[in-house]
Amino acid sequence: MGEIALVKDMNSIRRLGISVLNEKPVPLRMVEFMRQFDSGYGDYTNERHNWVDELTIEDISAELKMLK
Repeated sequence: MGEIALVKDMNSIRRLGISVLNEKPVPLRMVEFMRQFDSGYGDYTNERHNWVDELTIEDISAELKMLK
């Protein structure tokens, strides 16, 4: 894989990455590479509102004091 390839889409990036990792397999690097394609799950916005909407200024202030 000595040549530089111009990559135009995510599938090409994925194929190129996997082929490079197959030449010199490093399990941790493979996991890191594959994680970039994981879009996650759930509804982050809704879940965030569930806990953020209940926070008060006093709660935030107390957390900041604990961090100091």
